[in-house]
Amino acid sequence: MGMNIFRMAGDMSHLFSIIVLLLRLRVAKNAQGISVKTQELYLAVFLTRYLDLFTSWFGLYNTVMKIVYICSTAAIIYTIRYKEPIKTTYDKSQDSFLHWQFAAAPSAVLALIVHLIGSGIKGFNVLELLWTFSIILESIAILPQLVVLQRYGEVENLTGNYVFFLGAYRALYILNWVYRSQVEPHYRHHWLTYICGIIQTILYADFFYYYIKSKRKGGKFSLPTTK
Repeated sequence: MGMNIFRMAGDMSHLFSIIVLLLRLRVAKNAQGISVKTQELYLAVFLTRYLDLFTSWFGLYNTVMKIVYICSTAAIIYTIRYKEPIKTTYDKSQDSFLHWQFAAAPSAVLALIVHLIGSGIKGFNVLELLWTFSIILESIAILPQLVVLQRYGEVENLTGNYVFFLGAYRALYILNWVYRSQVEPHYRHHWLTYICGIIQTILYADFFYYYIKSKRKGGKFSLPTTK
């Protein structure tokens, strides 16, 4: 994948979102408003997408970023589920989205259908199937986190920044795709990636609206609650 300002900004936004979340857990020492289920979905995304770490070499930058995403996400999950005093502040009743049933499983079925349509039985490839699964799953992985934020209503500052930078990462990657399609003559278009990227960005639309609104007014950031 070619490097340009939009891709670099997207990668840095993604990395910064993870750093902000780790910082938030370390400073606040509680997991209120954080969805560990979103983190588990993202870990599934990274583990199924980055299997090429064992099969190919795409340069130091790509390798380091992939390892960082996997390890940092695993660290976040471990911290919330097992590290005191943080684990005692994690509210399972608020983070109740059935992520394996309503996110991972449908993504797996859809990935299988898409892969079979695109390649057929003879062209079946497990690594390609898992990559397709990761693209679809990533588009909805943020859902448990958004549900938790709406249930709490008021959003803690670092938590809001975490979700904002995570959403900005995907929006910047859309600009990356547009830019590359214009400047790279032989750029290969991935319609599934485009569709999933747009869906993922749309899911953040309501959050972005209230986030920017709160920053303009300088008041507390809150979302309409679903209680």
